[in-house]
Parts: sequence; C-alpha cells; structure tokens
Amino acid sequence: MWYPYLWVFLATILVDILPFPLPPAFTVMIFLQIKFDLNIWWVILIGVAGSILGRYILTLYIPKISQRIFNPSKNEDVQFLGSKLRDKGWKSQVFIFIYSLLPLPTTPLFIASGMSNIRAIYIIPAFSAGKLISDTIAVFMGEYATQNTQELWTGIVSWKSITGLCVGLILIFILVYVDWRSLIQERKFTLKFNIWK
Repeated sequence: MWYPYLWVFLATILVDILPFPLPPAFTVMIFLQIKFDLNIWWVILIGVAGSILGRYILTLYIPKISQRIFNPSKNEDVQFLGSKLRDKGWKSQVFIFIYSLLPLPTTPLFIASGMSNIRAIYIIPAFSAGKLISDTIAVFMGEYATQNTQELWTGIVSWKSITGLCVGLILIFILVYVDWRSLIQERKFTLKFNIWK
C-alpha cells in the first residue's frame, strides 16, 4: 500500500510551497502516519523530502511574485540583505541549521532567500539537516499521541500553533517593511510602508 506515502509527499509539498505560514509539515506527517498506520521512518524521509521540494519551489517562484507586487527599491533592499547573508559564509549555514531546528516557521527564511536571489543550493543543505532532525523528533513525539488522536487535533489548533503562525507573520512583516540597507549600513532602524507597486 504505497498511496498513503504519496499523500505524505504531496501534502508536505503543499504545506511548504505556499508563501505564508501554515501548520508545520510535521503535523501532516503525524496525521497521515496515524491515519494509515504507516512506517514512521518512511513517513519522516518522504515527508522531509516533500518539505525540501516545496521550499525549493517556493524559492523559484517567489522572485517573480515579489517583482510584481513590491516596488524595485524593496526588492533591492531584500537583495542587499541576501548578499550580506551570502557574505557570512559558514556562519549563515549555522544560522539556517539552527533556525530550522527551532519551532519557528521557515517560510520567512525561504521568502527572503528567494527574493534576494540566493541560490537554493546555498540554503537547502543546512535546512535539510535541521528539518530532518526537528521533524524526526516531532513525528516520534506525535507517535506518542496515537493513543489519543483527540489530543493531536487539539495540538494542531493550540496556543503553540497559533503562536507559530503569529511569529511567522511577524517575521514576514519584518522582512518586508524593515529598511535593511539603513539597518545594516547606517545602524538605523527604519520601517518603509511604501513598498507596493
């Protein structure tokens, strides 16, 4: 019975391909693992692969969207931020890895990398390592919840998931409205709201 694993793959792609924070992909993995009584290791490997592919696709199409909805100055600002991230070398990789381990949405990270034209190969390896570790922990913790599926559903719409959504939206707000060039070059915190075309 292979089709439930296909659902794991497609569902994790869908959750991670969209440019706004949704419930984490591991919640989908946990739900499908419980519903179809799937092998937990296959769910983790296939689900993480789906997440990686979804984030990769996000980095490919987000520059086209950002060019259409943001004015050129905002796009240049985020590209400047991306160039600073690239200049940090291994420190950026450590940051991406640690960020991927945290229970924070990675959507803003990939929106920023896509908008700043950072090549996916630069961000995906550290993200993949962090995602594999964090999702493995989350799915095994979810297996514990198989004794009480109701707890799992409550966990999906809990203060933690709502907090994660809010933090993700705040990070996107910061990415979009902060004038990064002024902050990095002049050490001056400025918000720019006139960013739309």
